[in-house]
Amino acid sequence: EAVAAEWMLEFACSCLCRHFAEQSGPEFWRWRDVAQALINGLSQIPPHQKKTVYLCQLLIRIAQGKSLGLRFENDQRISPLESALSFWTLLEREEIKLAKLHEDIHLLIQIQIVAVYMENRYFKEAAEVLERLFTDSESDKPLRVKLATVIKNKDPYVPLLQSFSYSNLISKVKSYTELFMKENESNFLIQGATKHVASKGLGAVTLQIRPLEVNENDKSDLKTKKRFVLSIILLRDVLGQKLTTSTFLFFFNLCVLCRRSSGEKSGKNRVLQSLSNMHNVGRNEVSLICSRRRQRWTHEEDLELKLGVKDFGVGNWSKILAHGNFNNRTSVMLKDRWRTLSKMK
Repeated sequence: EAVAAEWMLEFACSCLCRHFAEQSGPEFWRWRDVAQALINGLSQIPPHQKKTVYLCQLLIRIAQGKSLGLRFENDQRISPLESALSFWTLLEREEIKLAKLHEDIHLLIQIQIVAVYMENRYFKEAAEVLERLFTDSESDKPLRVKLATVIKNKDPYVPLLQSFSYSNLISKVKSYTELFMKENESNFLIQGATKHVASKGLGAVTLQIRPLEVNENDKSDLKTKKRFVLSIILLRDVLGQKLTTSTFLFFFNLCVLCRRSSGEKSGKNRVLQSLSNMHNVGRNEVSLICSRRRQRWTHEEDLELKLGVKDFGVGNWSKILAHGNFNNRTSVMLKDRWRTLSKMK
């Protein structure tokens, strides 16, 4: 299970880096959910995967850094960017050879934390976060004084903030992800996928996932694989994005079954039938979890649910679960609780 989790997390992180660099929103958010579910499933972070986990958390927070309504920490004062700064600090501790890039990104995050509050006209909060971010040291004093003056003048479009813009921050983080990917080219799942596709005569696949030209026979094979991937995603959603041992077993068995069935006439039907059966097992497991661990909803959780519905809309329970601060809840629980709240209202 630990080995499978390691491979899957590495792959999810590489996908996050790629879609962050390409600014492909929907794909980034999809892999954010996958990466977050994998990270939440870790009982502890293996030392060799600390950088991977920290980078995933950093990218997730940078991508949503301007959404002040979101909170990643229990402390409601901590904005997404301030949370990102804590993970960047952890990344800095893991390596020392990129001192200049580390310093640039650190400074950009700090300034943008203040700038985002300014852009939203939260000048009081901007002043408060300035006190938290900068010490009284002589090295911090010049920038601290400049930012304090900017906040006092209540002008979010001064040259200082424009010079350290959010686009500059994104660009610098992209540079870091490129270096990270070069150092982690031996991703097991990417290698495995490349070999598999090459063995099917579909041509080599690079990290950019270029469009493939395939014949009619290959098209049906690709459709089967698409259903296979969609079923895994659906299974993850049904289980409330909690990565349990059984989830790993489902994933592993599906891979084995798909591999055994390739090249056989009846293989496709057996794969899809097994996916359907496993999907039903997943639903039953959720029912058991809910019945065994029934717990009262707190006032704080109700507020989180209402805020999530306001931000993402009714029905987007997986997104609401990923962004909210809930106590061992699943997306099914969120849906049921919302139905109850609606009746009470």
